[in-house]
Amino acid sequence: MKTIVAVDQYIANSAAFAIPILEHLRNLVHRADARIEEKMKWSMPFFEYKGTVCHMAAFKNHCVFGFWKGSLIEDEFGIFKERSEAMGLLGKIKSFNDLPEDDVLMAYIQQAVQLNEDGIKLPAKPKAELKELIIPQYFIDALAEDPKALAVFQNFSNSNKKDYVLWLEEAKTEATKLERLDTAIEWIADGKPRMWKYLKK
Repeated sequence: MKTIVAVDQYIANSAAFAIPILEHLRNLVHRADARIEEKMKWSMPFFEYKGTVCHMAAFKNHCVFGFWKGSLIEDEFGIFKERSEAMGLLGKIKSFNDLPEDDVLMAYIQQAVQLNEDGIKLPAKPKAELKELIIPQYFIDALAEDPKALAVFQNFSNSNKKDYVLWLEEAKTEATKLERLDTAIEWIADGKPRMWKYLKK
């Protein structure tokens, strides 16, 4: 009940042009499948049944409507717009003229519900490839002179290694770089990451 009131409030607080559009979209969602429930997430109305189905939002000059699994929905009627145009999948909705036919949108909502009923999940996003960290030769040489520091550094995480490399490479002068190099070797030998002063004790 609280969520329904929250969605009512969201619609009521929207720009005047958006109110009838949001009410219409909300009505279509429930007509498409009476089992769908409403939730507020990320400060906008979401519609769920066995997972997220779709969502809507209003901005200053336009509304948006999107499907959580839009990439898996067959866009038979070509209603999806480029994602760069707006946050949702229907582009910028400024009036009822920007909406597809009611029956078409309801069919898409039903398709989204079916994906959830069938337990079909979005494909996992490919992990970004880790760029190989290039450690400057002068740093390798300095570490090699202190076996303790070298052993610690080899066991550091990639991000801890990167912090030290960036710190050294960002030095504006050779003198600063050498000073930082001495400090780095000392800290590393003590098992300290570059940002050790900021770590919670």
